[in-house]
Amino acid sequence: MNSWDEWVELALLKLESRKLLRSLRPIHLSKDLNMLSSSNADGFEFFDELRQWDRETVEVQISETTYHQWLQDIPSSGDEFGCNGVADTEVGASAGTFKKLILFSGNDYLGLSSHPTIIKAATQAVQRHGMGPRGSALICGYTNYHRLLESSLAELKNKEDCLLCPTGFSANMAFMAAVGNVSMLLANGGQPSVDARVAVFSDALNHASIIDGIRLAEKQKSIAVFVYRHCDMRHLNDLLTNCTMKRKVVITDSLFSMDGDFAPMLELVKLRKKHGFLLAIDDAHATFVCGETGGGAAELFNCESDVDICLGTLSKAAGCHGGFIACSKKWKQLIQSRGRSFIFSTSTPVPLIAAAHAAVVVAKKEMWRRRAIWNRVQDFRDLTGIPITSPIISLIVGNEATALQSSRHLLLLGFHITAIRPPTVAPNSCRLRITLSAAHTLGDIRKLIAALSQCVNFSEIGFYCTSWNARL
Repeated sequence: MNSWDEWVELALLKLESRKLLRSLRPIHLSKDLNMLSSSNADGFEFFDELRQWDRETVEVQISETTYHQWLQDIPSSGDEFGCNGVADTEVGASAGTFKKLILFSGNDYLGLSSHPTIIKAATQAVQRHGMGPRGSALICGYTNYHRLLESSLAELKNKEDCLLCPTGFSANMAFMAAVGNVSMLLANGGQPSVDARVAVFSDALNHASIIDGIRLAEKQKSIAVFVYRHCDMRHLNDLLTNCTMKRKVVITDSLFSMDGDFAPMLELVKLRKKHGFLLAIDDAHATFVCGETGGGAAELFNCESDVDICLGTLSKAAGCHGGFIACSKKWKQLIQSRGRSFIFSTSTPVPLIAAAHAAVVVAKKEMWRRRAIWNRVQDFRDLTGIPITSPIISLIVGNEATALQSSRHLLLLGFHITAIRPPTVAPNSCRLRITLSAAHTLGDIRKLIAALSQCVNFSEIGFYCTSWNARL
């Protein structure tokens, strides 16, 4: 048993003594649930190549009104659609006309959101149970469907257990709240002393949900925060070495959503062995995409046993909705008892849970989808010379005006690619964020690159990426 196991166990004992431990008691919805185990695929249909419904995940359309407002950079709250969901038309636009676009800005990396098996799972669940019990998981919203999905995700992530959360954002918030509670529960009354707080080390480019969770725990004076330069392991090592606090946590995105680079997983593992910290990763963009079975970044880098907590989402490569925390049973019990964003949120509806479970099974079985998306990564690299390392491509163009102009130019040429601006990214690092999908074809990539070449200098971008990777 390592130190963190002991601290979590002591925290649980404190909660138990105060009658504050909370339990999940699943409601059994159906005796004919045709899924007896987390990996059972009975009744599921699988496919071995790209089909037309896959293309629906990357072929989209927008109304003429939306199209012209985007081109003119007119602010919109979506009100170009009337209350009946039908697009209003502007002068000169034909009623009911739409612009077709190729989507290169979504997160449905495997194209699963339109998969017939996943649609069927959601449809059958809604026909049997409607939305399911409406309440928080600790009250009545946790069912055998939820438990089945948790088991399948724990198996995928090679962890003892898993806790579902309404979103990936709430998963990070709940985890950070639980981390802060460790120091508060183990303090001898009142606030923990400075040295008794948890030292949290966070990558400078971590997702907003991690940052907000840290800020909340910091405001409660339960943690001390140390931000290390992006993927800079020398800086992280210096901070860890100079930190006198016993309880340390390092948290990082595994695959960074705005830059498309991986955290240095193997170097983090070495530092974990040296300093004995708890290692938590937000695997939102790597889950189902990376690794032989889709287990994510830890599987890709063969370090699953060295990652203590794996957080993620079901709204990206799973093509569904929701968040999760794959962890030990003790950590699960702590988070479900102290993670406020979990405790006080209504549980995810049963049809979405059924769809997500089907997505886990499909993503494992249809391995060709992972091969396809990584083939598209290689295609983009070969055709542009830009040394990208993931399906997330960050083309930094500089100021906001240039990014917006480039996005509008791509729109004219039939591509849905949005400009990423502050506060999402730092000033003067505005970019075109391009995401690849298993549903894209080589032809799509060639057309995209031809369009990009009209507004982006690939030789400059390539040089920038090479220099950036060297700095890391």
